[in-house]
Amino acid sequence: MRTMAIDFGDQRIGLAVSDLLGMLAGEAWTMEEWNMERAAKRIAEAAKQRDVGTLVLGLPKNMDGSEGPRAEKSRQFREMLIAETGLPVILWDERRSSIEAHAILHAGGKKEKKHRKTVDAVAASLILEGYLGSAR
Repeated sequence: MRTMAIDFGDQRIGLAVSDLLGMLAGEAWTMEEWNMERAAKRIAEAAKQRDVGTLVLGLPKNMDGSEGPRAEKSRQFREMLIAETGLPVILWDERRSSIEAHAILHAGGKKEKKHRKTVDAVAASLILEGYLGSAR
């Protein structure tokens, strides 16, 4: 079964799905949604369409490892995803994923203004790669 990683944001959500063997990050995209309930439903639909068996949700932590309001929001979203999908939802430390995603896009020649459209998908791919690497 596939694994889906989620980079949860207030307006955009980055999503990335592994291959069937759960070894490589594959498809990645960005979903524009600000309503948490609708986002959970849309993610549940996408997971079902792609035969996803596990969700990995980015948990934003401060650089010192402490958690702030964003982490609490991710924990709330985790509960919504569990209720909506019935799948296990693993919280994954996403420190620096957005910073690394911006660096990757910049190195690829993307202008800063264009990053907004793809940075969340790249961040989700980085979360997925980190999780898949740790599971091996």
